[in-house]
Amino acid sequence: MPVDTAPSTQGLRGWQRKALVKYLTTKPRDFLAVATPGAGKTTFALRVAAELLADRTVDTITIVVPTEHLKFQWAASAARLGIHLDPRFSNSNAQTSSEYHGVVVTYAQVASHPTRHRVRTENRRTLVIFDEIHHGGDSKSWGDAIREAFSDATRRLALTGTPFRSDDNPIPFVTYEPDESGFLKSKADFVYGYSDALRDGVVRPVVFLAYSGEARWRDSAGEEYAARLGEPLTAEQTARAWRTALNPKGEWMPAVIKAADKRLQQKRVHVPDAGGMIIASDQTAARAYARLLEQITGETPTVVLSDDPGASDRISEYSAGDSRWLVAVRMVSEGVDVPRLAVGVYATSASTPLFFAQAIGRFVRSRRPGETASIFLPSVPNLLLLASEMESQRNHVLGKPHRESDGLDDELLEDAKRRKDEKTEQDGGVEYLGAQAELDQVIFDGASFGTATPAGSEEEADYLGIPGLLDPEQMRDLLRRRQEEQLRKRSTGEVPVPSQTAHSKLRELRRELNTLVSIAHHRTGKPHGWIHNELRRICGGPPVAAATSEQLQARIEAVRKLQF
Repeated sequence: MPVDTAPSTQGLRGWQRKALVKYLTTKPRDFLAVATPGAGKTTFALRVAAELLADRTVDTITIVVPTEHLKFQWAASAARLGIHLDPRFSNSNAQTSSEYHGVVVTYAQVASHPTRHRVRTENRRTLVIFDEIHHGGDSKSWGDAIREAFSDATRRLALTGTPFRSDDNPIPFVTYEPDESGFLKSKADFVYGYSDALRDGVVRPVVFLAYSGEARWRDSAGEEYAARLGEPLTAEQTARAWRTALNPKGEWMPAVIKAADKRLQQKRVHVPDAGGMIIASDQTAARAYARLLEQITGETPTVVLSDDPGASDRISEYSAGDSRWLVAVRMVSEGVDVPRLAVGVYATSASTPLFFAQAIGRFVRSRRPGETASIFLPSVPNLLLLASEMESQRNHVLGKPHRESDGLDDELLEDAKRRKDEKTEQDGGVEYLGAQAELDQVIFDGASFGTATPAGSEEEADYLGIPGLLDPEQMRDLLRRRQEEQLRKRSTGEVPVPSQTAHSKLRELRRELNTLVSIAHHRTGKPHGWIHNELRRICGGPPVAAATSEQLQARIEAVRKLQF
């Protein structure tokens, strides 16, 4: 069946046109496109499909996606281009209407009956589109299944928007080449990263509001412990302080949800349909957060649970509406398109780069100039590091030694381990006593702003009340002015100055470094982020948000000496 309209490059973004031209010029059997979440991978892939159907290179399309909801999302997007896809195709019935140009299936669906899909692929010239191809390495059985099902495909187009995996499962139909160290690294045919998309105005800048606070818990022997998020802790202390903060029965989550709702209300002054989402660790927590939201906002939020058959419909209704809040576990962490999401609460202990990037990707799709995204998250090292490195681009490397040291544990293994640890602690009688919330720092473009201030304070309100429409330069300047005003008030005694703890020392060093970087920016014209990255290259260490006092001091001395 021919497509309804002739394909055209009109309406395509710059990167989509370039990628399409490269594809049509080289005519490869396999093509891997890496583009940041929100950049428009679906549109690019469907334009490729339209071209191949129109010139009779292929007769049919099979699209493979991670979740059931995405099947219907892809079908709806394709229909707008005159391509008709069957999202309800079943393994139990290989037949589909001749009115369809193809089908949409999940990776799990293919894995459960690869032979069924191999026969379909063999019988007709087929284009296979793999959405988020890294799922082809989720397990050996999944990789083997899609290799068996689609080895005979006429064309294969693979898409991904996030850092590749940290395990050594090679992803089917992806090319690997030796890097400078001799390890095999995935090779993309076209790359469009977050920094590229940000420069082009395709995605929103992201402001991270990191909340710390002292957490308290009691072990099975009755001994009480206290630790402060955001300060150097052991792995066990960090994990327990983190879980204490996320406990819906404590004080930390209600305070952060209240702050996030204030930020959302400020955004809705300029963007009336702006929405917010809480990403929860599990269904029990999701329901508890929903109750907190209802108490705080007076509005019943939309709750999306992955095993709920009505979840897909609820996502669609929320996306098309203008209600304020959505609460989800994993259903909205990858690929799901809800463009109006602008405020997020990262209330999960999952911390792999893959999960984090996919979760934050739900908030970055730009609809109009000046829109920004605001993400509220616990002030823990892993998350601060990921928040500061939003623009980094990773590839899949096979055989990398000491992989555990880079924090890139496989998402599924980490999630299983987390659940096992939490069950062990519950069974072992660990009692989470509560945590006070405090705005620790604001992270933007690799820099850290702000002075620690309690939730509910006027200083916190200064950051929550930032206008909803600002370009990156305006956002950076406003954050710097907010910080300077806070410091002025403290120096004149208008607000109390906290005691000189390790935490406050780090805060002051971050402030001093940001001031010097800003001066260097105005002197040289080089971007703030470039200067911070250059200082990291020279001095070593993590981004500003996660650096130690010694590392910050070294960068302060370096930026004073260097002329760039």
